[in-house]
Amino acid sequence: MRRYLLMLLMISVHVVFSASLSAAEPLWTGFVQSPWFEEQYQYLQPGPEVRAMIMAPRPEKIKPEHLNRVVLFTTPNGSSIEQTLGCAQKAGRDWHYAIQHIAAQHRQWQSLNERENLILVCLEAKGLSWPAWRARHPDNPRLIRDVIAAILKQIPLKDPRLTLACHSGGGSFLWGFLNGSDTIPSEVDRFVFLDANYSFSAADGHGKKFSDWLQGDKRRSLIVLAYDDRNVLFRGKKVVSPTGGTFRATQRMRDEFEKEFAFQESAAGDFKLATALEGRIRLVVHQNPENQILHTQLVGEMNGYLYGVTVNTPEAQDGLLVSPRSYTRWIQPEPFAMTEQEASP
Repeated sequence: MRRYLLMLLMISVHVVFSASLSAAEPLWTGFVQSPWFEEQYQYLQPGPEVRAMIMAPRPEKIKPEHLNRVVLFTTPNGSSIEQTLGCAQKAGRDWHYAIQHIAAQHRQWQSLNERENLILVCLEAKGLSWPAWRARHPDNPRLIRDVIAAILKQIPLKDPRLTLACHSGGGSFLWGFLNGSDTIPSEVDRFVFLDANYSFSAADGHGKKFSDWLQGDKRRSLIVLAYDDRNVLFRGKKVVSPTGGTFRATQRMRDEFEKEFAFQESAAGDFKLATALEGRIRLVVHQNPENQILHTQLVGEMNGYLYGVTVNTPEAQDGLLVSPRSYTRWIQPEPFAMTEQEASP
């Protein structure tokens, strides 16, 4: 009897395993299987001194009836792709891996999103600084458009909508993109600046480009998350100049937009919100009463990426912009790594 039951169990396991194999579709060309979360990923070099990684659900998880969305997320100064995407913390591991967790936040969004196939692309500049990369490449507005086009060619999904998101110095990539044309392409329907809007410039036409773009389609949103960094000290010195920082940049944005749009103000905990166009312009500023450095806490500890990509959507959740992290179940145990073939020069 025991032998008979064991045989039935083995047959059942074989049937389930065979069914899962037959249900699985081949990975996209150039992609490899991730050990976690039924994902596939690919490293590529889409432009000079640019490294990127595409993270996507396995092909059988893609729903043909859903809309397609690609999120382009540019790394902050000093962090690699792998550190920006994040993994579990453990003894001896660089602290950068545990401060942003863009991959885990993205997975939580996908778990809530029954409308879209979500693809995450993380982009890194040589030297881990997008401002320095742009300085080395005076033709960066054209290069940035070419980089995005090269990435989209690797993603076999039709007519994806684009979200352009960034943290810290990664904002430089988005400003370079904005400088590449008098208009913002129609496929872009969301910008997310996570303490990254330092270089907003009315003189460069940024305000007009955003205004024209926002008024062209009611599905478009501009989300800015910042904090009052004016009096923050590090080793006894202020971290921003008398005219610098994202607090002042956010005020410059508001001053420019107020020429056309009426703003409403509200508060949520330590945050003040200034919104216009029924919330599609959203300037969210932590008042920082204790004068702490909140540059990365806004992104990782306070679920900043998840807030930025979901606000004004059916997946929006109340109370995200506070600790603790809401996405811990989606954190992978080890960092992403390039294959030997991808890592070879």
